[in-house]
Amino acid sequence: MTLQAESIWLYAIAMVGIWFTPGPVWVAIIARALASGFKGVWPLAIGVAIGDAIWPLIAIFGLAVIVAQNAMLIEAMRWIAAAVFIGMGIMLLRKASQPVERDSRLTRSGTWAGFSAGILAIAGNPKAALFYVGVLPGFFDVTKLTGPDVTTVVVMSCAIPFCLNLGMGGAIAAARSRLSSPTGLRRMNLVSGGLLIAVGCVIGLGQMLAG
Repeated sequence: MTLQAESIWLYAIAMVGIWFTPGPVWVAIIARALASGFKGVWPLAIGVAIGDAIWPLIAIFGLAVIVAQNAMLIEAMRWIAAAVFIGMGIMLLRKASQPVERDSRLTRSGTWAGFSAGILAIAGNPKAALFYVGVLPGFFDVTKLTGPDVTTVVVMSCAIPFCLNLGMGGAIAAARSRLSSPTGLRRMNLVSGGLLIAVGCVIGLGQMLAG
């Protein structure tokens, strides 16, 4: 394995940091935790973990080709990432009072329904795709990763969010009587939307300073 311990730790910290920015997976976890409690969360977390194992593989092998041909595409993807985060934040703020339980695809009871919701959430998660495309090359040289290196990155990419998703789902399930109220839901969505916009601004500012 060629990965340095420092790079691995920094990547782990980045994974935790990106998890704290809201996205489709957060919405799915909140919806199922409020609707079914923790029993509705753990199947979803497994479905998300499978997607989290696939995304870095797509990014690593795709980026190896992109970087070799045109490094400017990476910069363009980061600007797109900033715009997507800000757009998601604005939409969340505009619909802050809308209950997440209205999306029946996320709240159907049953283990398979929860697993399917997890796959659905991670498959359409621009945060995950843009994170791997825009940030992963900052930690590792994707053109030089060996088999063990790729395995390490993939395991970290799915294990860290999996544990955090379970923890978040358990916490929301325990407090769902308070969070399911209109006031609690609105506050939670306002904070989440604000965080998304802040992340988009930080990405854009970083690009401006780098340029």
